[in-house]
Amino acid sequence: MRAAVAAGHPATVDAGIEILDDGGNAADAAVAASLASCVAETLMTGLLGGGHAIVVSGGEIRTLDFFVAVPGLGAARQPVELERLEVPFGIELVHYSVGIGSCGVPGVLAGLGELWLRDGSLPWARLVEPALRLAREGVDMPAAHVSCLEMLAPVMTMREGKRIYAPSGHLLQTGERLQQPGLVPALEAVSEEGAESATLDAALLALMEERGGLVTREDLDSYEPAWGEPGRIEVRSFEFASRIGLASPLPALARLEGTDPVSFARALANGSDRAGDTTNITVVDGDGDAVVLTTSLGLGSGDWLPGLDLHLNSMLGETDLLVGDLTPGRRMASMMAPTVAFDGDGLALGVGAAGGTRLRSALVQVIAGILDDDLSARDAVERPRLHPVGEVVHVEPGFAEPVLAALDAAGFTVRPWPSLHHYFGGVSAVSRSGAAGDPRRSGSARHPS
Repeated sequence: MRAAVAAGHPATVDAGIEILDDGGNAADAAVAASLASCVAETLMTGLLGGGHAIVVSGGEIRTLDFFVAVPGLGAARQPVELERLEVPFGIELVHYSVGIGSCGVPGVLAGLGELWLRDGSLPWARLVEPALRLAREGVDMPAAHVSCLEMLAPVMTMREGKRIYAPSGHLLQTGERLQQPGLVPALEAVSEEGAESATLDAALLALMEERGGLVTREDLDSYEPAWGEPGRIEVRSFEFASRIGLASPLPALARLEGTDPVSFARALANGSDRAGDTTNITVVDGDGDAVVLTTSLGLGSGDWLPGLDLHLNSMLGETDLLVGDLTPGRRMASMMAPTVAFDGDGLALGVGAAGGTRLRSALVQVIAGILDDDLSARDAVERPRLHPVGEVVHVEPGFAEPVLAALDAAGFTVRPWPSLHHYFGGVSAVSRSGAAGDPRRSGSARHPS
């Protein structure tokens, strides 16, 4: 395995590579890349979101849970009116709930701080530098992010967001500069104060007080990232380790009898079809250690911290995540499934995906492409995907006609899409056959110099 970084934006990748070239390890590079993604990929993620990671370090594999927690500790439970939106994802219309009451207790900064404390080697302030530089200079909008912005415009242009994403009265276009000046003081505070930033906490609590949100001081003070053990499974000659959650790929990998599309359609679990904003980063360093890290804001609440340009998460408005115990202080459920695979020669693959309920089908198809079909990481990520929803199978263009006919004969309704699309998830993979970010989301990948 060559050292590499794969992620959802070239600037995110560059941040991770900069740190690897400066002598940092996989944890350092993942922290720096994730901070950079909170500038370059604010349609997908941010410092006020949550996430999960799988970390391979010194022969040990552990998961890190820094996902959003249910708010409301130390306060009487109060009903909060949410704003309902309909968002067109290609040919699908998806319903969301946003507003200040949809914001859960954020965990991204706490998680990155914990990863750095346990496995990092460079100074914390050094890891913030690439993100801070991006915030000062601005970031060009890639084509896939422009398409995403067009879909998400109803929430991205709410309140403070209009100044950021439609500064001249129209949505930013490909190549135009995304300027978020408030992220400069926000990241300066993170650099100086560390992952537990009193400045950001105070601003968040002030906005909660002003707009009637649910996050309390006790929520922020009691939040802690949690290390855990991954689920493991042996399939053919590979051992997989992945976070166990709502969209774990492990059961689907265990059931696969082959890699043809009909087998995929039958093997992948059906589920509801929501499309969240998520991004993934995969890092492998020169020692063979790896971090696969996924973060998200959900759709985003449509509220930004004044003067800091930080979008709040909307996890309490994500119906698919409102399962299990929703007692204040408890972690919310998540689709995220960062994954690694090993064979007799060691680490063979690090892979993660964005995309809500499409995350699992995207992961399984890319994993099979690399490990079963001997495709390069790029070819596996770029080849067309399908995603089953009940009896309907959504398919990107590029599947052979006999495959579509076989799906129809198997009792599925085939729904073709006109092009590769954001809807089918965003995968970042590093393997022995190279590294790849997903073109569906203007992803990128690089090896260090």
